[in-house]
Amino acid sequence: ERLLAENNEIISNIRDSVINLSESVKDGQKNPEAINFSQGSVSELFPSASALLAVDSEDCLFALKSGSHSPGVQMLDVYDILPFDNPDGGVWKQGFDITYNENEWDSEPLQVFVVPHSHNDPGWLKTFDDYFRDQTQHILNNMVIKLQEDNRRKFIWSEISYFSKWWDGIDSQKKDAVKRLIKDGQFEIVTGGWVMPDEASSHYFAVIDQMIEGHQWLEKNLGVKPKSGWAVDPFGHSPTMAYLLKRAGFSNMLIQRVHYSIKKHFSTQKTLEFFWRQNWDLGSSTDILCHMMPFYSYDIPHTCGPDPKICCQFDFKRLPGGRISCPWRVPPEVIHAGNVQHRAWMILDQYRKKSKLFRTKVLLAPLGDDFRYTESSEWDQQYQNYQKLFDYMNSRPEWHVKAQFGTLSDYFEALRKESNLGEKSSNSLFPVLSGDFFTYADRDHHYWSGYFTSRPFYKHLDRVLESYMRAAEILYSLALVQSSKSEKMSVFPSVDNYKLLTEARRNLGLFQHHDALPGTAKDWVVVDYGTRYLLIFNPTEQERFPVVSVNVNSPRVKLLSPLGKPVTVQISAVWDGATTVSHEAYQISFVAHLPPLGIGVYQLLADESSEAVLADYNIYVRNSRQENTDRLFKIKEMQHSVDNIILENAYMKLWFSGMSGLLEKINTKEDGKNHQMKVEFAWYGTTSNRDKSGAYLFLPDGDAKPYIFTDPPTIRVAHGKIFSEVVCFFHHVTHTVRLYKVQGLEGHSLEVSNIVDIRGEYNRELAMRISSDINSQNRFYTDLNGYQIQPRVTLSKLPLQANIYPMTTMAYIQDVGVRLTLHSAQSLGVASLKNGQLEVIMDRRLMQDDNRGLGQGVQDNKITANVFRLLLERRHGTDVNEEKAPVSFPSLLSHMTSLFLNHPVIPMTTNADSGVPELTNTFSPLISSMPCDMHLVNLRTIQAKVDTKPSDEAVLILHRKGFDCRFSNRDMGLLCSTTQGKIKVNKLFNKFRVESLTPTSLSLMHSPPDARNISEINMSSMDINTFRIRLG
Repeated sequence: ERLLAENNEIISNIRDSVINLSESVKDGQKNPEAINFSQGSVSELFPSASALLAVDSEDCLFALKSGSHSPGVQMLDVYDILPFDNPDGGVWKQGFDITYNENEWDSEPLQVFVVPHSHNDPGWLKTFDDYFRDQTQHILNNMVIKLQEDNRRKFIWSEISYFSKWWDGIDSQKKDAVKRLIKDGQFEIVTGGWVMPDEASSHYFAVIDQMIEGHQWLEKNLGVKPKSGWAVDPFGHSPTMAYLLKRAGFSNMLIQRVHYSIKKHFSTQKTLEFFWRQNWDLGSSTDILCHMMPFYSYDIPHTCGPDPKICCQFDFKRLPGGRISCPWRVPPEVIHAGNVQHRAWMILDQYRKKSKLFRTKVLLAPLGDDFRYTESSEWDQQYQNYQKLFDYMNSRPEWHVKAQFGTLSDYFEALRKESNLGEKSSNSLFPVLSGDFFTYADRDHHYWSGYFTSRPFYKHLDRVLESYMRAAEILYSLALVQSSKSEKMSVFPSVDNYKLLTEARRNLGLFQHHDALPGTAKDWVVVDYGTRYLLIFNPTEQERFPVVSVNVNSPRVKLLSPLGKPVTVQISAVWDGATTVSHEAYQISFVAHLPPLGIGVYQLLADESSEAVLADYNIYVRNSRQENTDRLFKIKEMQHSVDNIILENAYMKLWFSGMSGLLEKINTKEDGKNHQMKVEFAWYGTTSNRDKSGAYLFLPDGDAKPYIFTDPPTIRVAHGKIFSEVVCFFHHVTHTVRLYKVQGLEGHSLEVSNIVDIRGEYNRELAMRISSDINSQNRFYTDLNGYQIQPRVTLSKLPLQANIYPMTTMAYIQDVGVRLTLHSAQSLGVASLKNGQLEVIMDRRLMQDDNRGLGQGVQDNKITANVFRLLLERRHGTDVNEEKAPVSFPSLLSHMTSLFLNHPVIPMTTNADSGVPELTNTFSPLISSMPCDMHLVNLRTIQAKVDTKPSDEAVLILHRKGFDCRFSNRDMGLLCSTTQGKIKVNKLFNKFRVESLTPTSLSLMHSPPDARNISEINMSSMDINTFRIRLG
């Protein structure tokens, strides 16, 4: 929570700088090209009603072609054919007996790479700082000493958050030793991100951000570029991660936590090593070589071979007399001349069996566990005993083995050499695989679908912080350029703000860790009397007409647009509970008009003769007093009724139950059709067995039970000029559906929000379910990391908890005629358990640990807001076959809805008489909206080579989204077009000159050999590209 308070402070510091920036930009507005943004062909309030979206027909082909080719292994097919049974496999419980023939290695010896590692979670059972103090610093200090004792010793490390903290505290002699160990290949940094990120709930913005943070740190301090990915602990794996590693210049990656049935199947097929290719890739440009570990865990008992009872005897930290022992009750023995032959033979037998699951004679045997190698004695126990085993094995030519310590890249290099990869032969030894590895089960029916939702307060907060962080990065980068050009801007505290930004990046980076997502956020401040400037920042690259709501302390206000014209305002009550109006504050709502990545400055004045339009209210309450006399608002109290409550705008009409206040059906006006659309809530309990749900696992006691209320809830219906809404007050959830009565994008979808409070519950989880008449046939679609869509099939052969999947930003169901998308502003678990249904788990409160090491349940529940948008779209030109395709894409409207939901505009206020110089009326850094399918992921200032100062370069990260054209595109309110992925660089910025723009790899580690200044950006669909940009 302290980190969050700091992040809040950082944002407000940057806000102050922006106010100064806006002011100085005004100087540049005298030139004729800077035509006032608001005078374009667009009317003051709304985009023109029937603008047809200009989509280049070429741009529609991508979605049509995608997924037509079939790679070797498609995960959807694997799920289809596997029985998901769980027979006892003998010593390898979840596998089978492995046999081999003694002389299989006669012609080609077995090469064994034992890779020592220590998995350091940046905060799990202890905090980051406590782990560092008690364990991590000792591991790294010993690493420097112990690796230098024998140059055959190796060690790998992955988390830069820890490594950088340690580095900052050591002397230059130690630093030189580390650089030497890296150069000599004894010590390797793997992945090299700030953390080992979660792959289910994380958004690609944050994954890239923590990757850049780690890789930039490495380049500056060590001059190293990691080339192999190492992810032993995330609970299930996403192809988005494979794509990002590939774009960052990685050649290899390793994953571990995959469903035990899939591991077993891949072991029988020898497909544990494969080229992971994106579902949508029409060629092979996204292929990355991936190694999947075959057994239950990454600890030593489960990494030397199939029999944990034997492998445990080769974890020399478990020697008798130590603090940990082998649960199989046979301890390790110190290796000496009398037992070395027998012991070497025992472990070689395991190595040989394990190697039978792979296609080459090169074997990887990781050697480590959580926070291992803390004490000097453990280094001696492991390294000395293993060296004796290697020396003995390697001295027996008839055993045909060469065993040694290695780094992860030592292993992959030997593997590539052995399999002739890198030579031009295209028919590789390894299969190509597409798809993902959710939902993970480590044993029995223990599916890790609980953590998709656990602690939703923080999951929501994380997304808010990402949006702020990105806004701060972009504004900082622009302010920095401006400050170097303008006298007035010399006061801009660029170095101090850069330090704050760096800290914020690192705090956000720690959030992405696979055990994390923590914090708190500040409430909106009430804007008080006097003339105020309302600066509204639009953090998206699209021109926008958002509905902005701000609290003020008087209902008598007047709002002026950036051009000084009055703006229509709706005034709504601020409520104290369900039925009492608080007169301490009022909410004003209006439609703003904002340039892309720009700021509109609105003036808020006190005005006695205010023409603002008041919302009026109907309140359905059990014992109603007919007239609720309020001194300002018209409020009517009434009894619950069998009659429906109706809301409508230009695009749709909604019917709600007059008893529960919940949505029942939608009529789309374009085609006049009615669609059933029932919203309801449901409870899940947990099993009565010994194993129960906890932070990770979801083990329900059967289907969800309907949320029952004995008395109908209080329902408050608001009717206003800008929006109308229905709010239902249930005991555990306040549920709101709001319909914006505006033209364009905001009016096309419903805003659904839930404020959930289950703090008094015991072993219960609350879900929101939407039941429609869409014939979805057991198929639904969820996004992976806000980057791509993964089709899902609800399988009856699996338990309920296995059919829950992670949703980062959206999930949808469809039939040939319509698609219903649930857009989300936070990551949660989602399912479609019956035809036409979508459900989302909103919060879980569990009283016990689920035996996965955390040692506690989930009892720190907070009151949590979940925000969604519900979008119903008409599909046309679709055929039945494509429903089986392994890919799917959102429409442009859907992409834009998601963008606006996850990047709401940011209102900031400043006093007119606070001594701030007069403000410019708009700040408009882009010449126009970017193409509809282009998203500006970040514009992030790069650090200088020395010191913590900013450099004069920034990273520009762009993502070209894949989209499906086969949706109605009239009157969408999208003020953009598509351009086949091309952008002329000099047509991008308005008051800034692009002095240079050069392509680079995703995290800046590699420049392409032909990297030079380019004048046109040219991107393929789905690409995420990074450029170094210098603005002047």
